[in-house]
Amino acid sequence: MSSVEDIEIEYLTSEETETSTVEFNIVVTSSDWTLELLAAKFTSKDIIIPDYQRKFVWDIRRASTLIESFAIGLPVPQVFFYENQHGELEVIDGQQRITSIAYFFEGYFGEEDSDGNRKVFKLKGLEQRKDLEGKAFAELDERTKRRLKNASLRGVTVKQLTPEQEQPESVYHIFERLNTGGQPLNAQEIRNAVYRGELLKRLENLNKDECWRKIYGKPDPDPKQRDIELVLRLLAFYKNTQNYTPPMKDFLSREMSSNRNFDTERAKEFSEAFVAACKSITASIEKPFRPRGLLNAATLEAVMTSVMESGPEKIIDKDAYKRLMSDPSFLKMITSNTSDIDNVKNRKALADRILFGNG
Repeated sequence: MSSVEDIEIEYLTSEETETSTVEFNIVVTSSDWTLELLAAKFTSKDIIIPDYQRKFVWDIRRASTLIESFAIGLPVPQVFFYENQHGELEVIDGQQRITSIAYFFEGYFGEEDSDGNRKVFKLKGLEQRKDLEGKAFAELDERTKRRLKNASLRGVTVKQLTPEQEQPESVYHIFERLNTGGQPLNAQEIRNAVYRGELLKRLENLNKDECWRKIYGKPDPDPKQRDIELVLRLLAFYKNTQNYTPPMKDFLSREMSSNRNFDTERAKEFSEAFVAACKSITASIEKPFRPRGLLNAATLEAVMTSVMESGPEKIIDKDAYKRLMSDPSFLKMITSNTSDIDNVKNRKALADRILFGNG
């Protein structure tokens, strides 16, 4: 069983809270959507809940309370959409509310079970409209049906005017700022939302590699996507360290955007190089990349990139690794200002020189 040490990641700097200089070129519109139109748009897939989102978690009682709020005219918090390049409205904030509305108009709650059955959505646990208790939408009187269909929910839609490929990191920041739900998405979950494509499938497959799981220190994928983010970080730096510019989170966002189709030669080479490097490292070093007990992201990035670029025939030498990990300048570069451009490039160069005599 893995210890807590094995699954925590040491960043040691402000990497996770770095500030970015981003100017948004967007248009924001607000509309009052009728519930009938929201439900129809959801059913027709014009409004989508991207597959990165956490699953629907409300129960019938909570969803019924929402419907009751509309029935008695109480205000309901607005929802946020992002209009993507295909014209679809991606739900950034409001998944539970929109899904509950669509389910009620449809008449069924939740998805099909293993037998292909769905639960009928009958209102439950109402406090004000006891007369509606236990009724499905189809069983309501015509006046209440009409009131619910015409009730409105404010929706705020954000659309980026600058083409995504020219400023991909700004889309990330739009999601980061507008995702205000009870469980806000972390950095990698936001990237999965914004830059989803073939790349995410490849990252998830590489994340299952047996040797990589040993390096990460936990057999099962991290529900917070921290392991996926590390694999992305390695892809971003593979044969690309010279192009690094801070902040780190924007660098990773740009790289995920440019590689989302996973069709570049570098991306294809990375898959083989990653697997080979993981195998080489686990064969030579026990619990690697933990200079102070925790998995250190800067150490992993420098050493793994160096090993991947050295070629599959190269085996990392245990003594050379120990020399690197005891080098004062390397230790400073992995424990202080780790996202600084000079530290990033110099620690990779030092790893090349000490591990493989390059540079």
